[in-house]
Amino acid sequence: MMNPLNFTLLFAVLLLVNLLLKLWLANRQIRHVASHRAQVPADFAESISLPTHQKAADYTLAKLRLGHWDLALDAIVLLGWTLLGGLSLLDQWLLELTGPGMLQQLLLVAGFMLITGALNLPISYYQTFHLEQRFGFNHMTVGLWLSDLVKSTLVGAVLGLPLIWAVLQLMQSGGSLWWLWAWALLVAYQLFVMWIAPNFIMPLFNKFQPLEDAELKERVNQLMQRTGFQSDGFFVMDGSRRSAHSNAFFTGLGKQKRVVFFDTLLKQLNPSEMEAVLAHELGHAKLNHIPKSLLRSFMVTLLGMAALGWLSTQVWFYQGLGVMPHALSENHALALLLFLQFVPLLTFITTPLRAARSRQHEFEADAFASEHANAADLRQALIKLYQDNASTLTPDPLYVAFYHSHPPASQRLAKLAS
Repeated sequence: MMNPLNFTLLFAVLLLVNLLLKLWLANRQIRHVASHRAQVPADFAESISLPTHQKAADYTLAKLRLGHWDLALDAIVLLGWTLLGGLSLLDQWLLELTGPGMLQQLLLVAGFMLITGALNLPISYYQTFHLEQRFGFNHMTVGLWLSDLVKSTLVGAVLGLPLIWAVLQLMQSGGSLWWLWAWALLVAYQLFVMWIAPNFIMPLFNKFQPLEDAELKERVNQLMQRTGFQSDGFFVMDGSRRSAHSNAFFTGLGKQKRVVFFDTLLKQLNPSEMEAVLAHELGHAKLNHIPKSLLRSFMVTLLGMAALGWLSTQVWFYQGLGVMPHALSENHALALLLFLQFVPLLTFITTPLRAARSRQHEFEADAFASEHANAADLRQALIKLYQDNASTLTPDPLYVAFYHSHPPASQRLAKLAS
């Protein structure tokens, strides 16, 4: 049996280790990028100008320094909700307001989410209207930013509150295996959201127009035929309304898959380069990277729900995180929220494993693209994307190993050239 004080100490140590490790890695990245700011790497000397290289370095450094404040805020908010009694106070206030029951538990979760989101708004605003604006990437107006905030909050409420209600009901009435039924519900919910996202959720935020470029459409159709891939169509998204950053992606499930290009990407790349980028994205699909990632996610979620099922019955779990469980009312919402605060401190150490797997997937998708499109076009497209998105060409190797889901530019381009 864990002692509440020992669990408090464990929580505090994990929080401190997480914070110090993140700060150490960020400072390594800052020093490494700053020390290579004055000179373009030799491999890129002919394709990237010094001002462009320095802009990427400055952009990276600005994001990392803002990240210091974000880390500090996250740590303070986490302590505020737990050991400093914030969650307990909100819980007691809602109990006095509504009395015990499902309504109180739903309001507790909703209130927690809204307050946490509100506390993060200042940094989000600064990042959009100061940092991104400073480097020429922000295209959003304050009105659009507020509109997105309201829409995302409403969508989250419409989709999230019924799910939370169902999970809380299972915790209350699902018996000793409630966590297994809740896991099955979460899997079904995730698949459902992926299915409805292209047609119902994403159009709330962006406009999607059919691809009209005749040459690119012909290239894309031929590529799809060569690779035996089917989709629900090719679309252009008005990403330029919000940002100068660019991307291409697949969305949806089964026959509902869509190929989506940012309009900014169409302006940056020529048709042959676009074909190569799409071939890379097709590689992820044909090599089953997405189903494999989903399966791993489902398995991790299963372990997490089993752990929640056990921890929710342990008094020391609540007391050790600054909350006194109720003797005469349900504690399911408290258990769920405390679990969501504690678990990331444990799972953070697995970040390098997930990042390494993702980087391997990127290499595999590049190899697929080289077989079904022109590797030289993909190389040129990647150089343009690194340049236009101000991605640093000189990241710290350890920072890359710990965090980066994509390999450094030098490694990707070297493999494509071999």
